[in-house]
Amino acid sequence: MNVIKRLSASYLRKSKMQQRCQSNRRPTAPLGSRILTDPTKVFEHNMWDHMQWSQEEEERAREKATENSLVRVQPEDQDKYEREASKYWNEFYKTHKNNFFKDRNWLFLEFPEILPKGRKDQMNKEEKYCCHVKLNATNNCTNVGFPAMFEEGEDYCQNNLVDGLTSVQGHAYNKSQAEPVTDNKHVKNCEQEPVKQESFPGSGATYRILEVGCGAGNSAFPILKVICNTPGAFLYCCDFALGAVELVKSHLSYNSAWCSAFVHDVCDDSLPYPFPDEILDVILLVFVLSAIHPDRMQGVVSRLTKLLKPGGMLLFRDYGRYDTSQLRFKKGRCLSENFYVRGDGTRVYFFTEDEVHNMFTLAGLVEVQNLVDRRLQVNRKKKVKMQRVWIQGKFQKPFQPPQNSRRSAPS
Repeated sequence: MNVIKRLSASYLRKSKMQQRCQSNRRPTAPLGSRILTDPTKVFEHNMWDHMQWSQEEEERAREKATENSLVRVQPEDQDKYEREASKYWNEFYKTHKNNFFKDRNWLFLEFPEILPKGRKDQMNKEEKYCCHVKLNATNNCTNVGFPAMFEEGEDYCQNNLVDGLTSVQGHAYNKSQAEPVTDNKHVKNCEQEPVKQESFPGSGATYRILEVGCGAGNSAFPILKVICNTPGAFLYCCDFALGAVELVKSHLSYNSAWCSAFVHDVCDDSLPYPFPDEILDVILLVFVLSAIHPDRMQGVVSRLTKLLKPGGMLLFRDYGRYDTSQLRFKKGRCLSENFYVRGDGTRVYFFTEDEVHNMFTLAGLVEVQNLVDRRLQVNRKKKVKMQRVWIQGKFQKPFQPPQNSRRSAPS
């Protein structure tokens, strides 16, 4: 009887995931492994994957967001938050240092594109081995994969709803739309030719990553742990908060041989980057764009696009519309529609799929993945349920056609 129940639950989970991942206009979503099929067991885990909202839940969330947006921040205060944005983030890192966020060790599951192809294949083998060992150790057919890897401490989840620290478990995406950079002959030829520029940090590298908004290094150091053993790989990371960059540079794992951290305001188009355009293989934009004024987001994305090689990938993850953290704002904290200021002066925007699609495609990128990641996060001690919503996307810079394929103008 127990075997029958397990098989039935497993089938139900799979059928639910397939239904939730199908779409006629978006690539299929990654598959999580923890699906809530019995509401009475909601407090057995910290997080549940692929939650579907009812029409009533969606309407209640919309009403809540409308209600907390009725009273707006005064225009003079809005100008202050924009003008002094770096000051507020500096104070944030001065207060919390590197103790606020957990390291994003889920990055390579969600974004395997971060790594060069050979290193990616090696990590996939290691991942399969770990999964095999865990399966044999637990002998549990209902939680195959990484059932606890992304769980957060209960008090942490409850009190610090600033960053989406969990991830869909798996990394399926529409591979037909994403052409690997290293498999393209045009890009291979570019990599073999030296960049015709003066020497700059990472000028000798063959694979370059930029993390925008590095904070205290919670993405940078998991990446560095891998690329320090990857010949030719180099990581750039920037933040416009000097305090954040200083935290990264003072970390024991920081080494200028394979990393360069620098202060940079991505909203200022006049500021040069410490490297030329079109040399980056990957740009990581995780919980960063939401902190920027909506009027300036398009300019930021368009400028970052120029830094990518043809075929390079921009990887995006940020807050989604009606996330719990949006609905918890009190009246008087709203700056503009779906844009809020926290008590510490830092700001946050909540995106929709269509907004993300329009912004990145307008910059000239091709959509590879764009999905809403809905989770149910619970505090088992306090018996509190929180509906988390994040948007995740992968966008690729088109390959440039060879010059000799262009038709010459008639004489």
